Amino acid sequence: MEKFLAQHPIVTQIPVAWGEMDALQHVNNVVYFRYFETARIDFFNRLFPLDALYKSGVGPVISENQARYKRPVTFPDTLLVSVSISDIQSDRFTMHYQAFSKQQQAVTTLGTSVAVMFNFKTGQKAELPTELLTILKQHEQA
Repeated sequence: MEKFLAQHPIVTQIPVAWGEMDALQHVNNVVYFRYFETARIDFFNRLFPLDALYKSGVGPVISENQARYKRPVTFPDTLLVSVSISDIQSDRFTMHYQAFSKQQQAVTTLGTSVAVMFNFKTGQKAELPTELLTILKQHEQA
């Protein structure tokens, strides 16, 4: 776990709830997108709170999600979900997630989301604000 934490500076701790398991006795595949969302919001709240941006009518929206399930997770467990950034363009970027199980001491799930900046007033794509672009580049994967 120490190695995982050392490699991933932005990590959100998420306890697995018993009700997130399905009939096959492991966390349902859909739940991971909620975990990724929780980590994504935590990432922004720590580094670039989006409140002011959304009040201006602009903000990131998810245009694509993907998950790769490597190992099943069961209750009780706590996941450490890391976030990193890649593919930064003028109007979008990709967020990468790794879910690490404390119980299994292993990465169980990988995921990505493509976030596109959107102007809610015009209904059109928007450019990344300079301040957000700077923060994203600081957390870009090599």
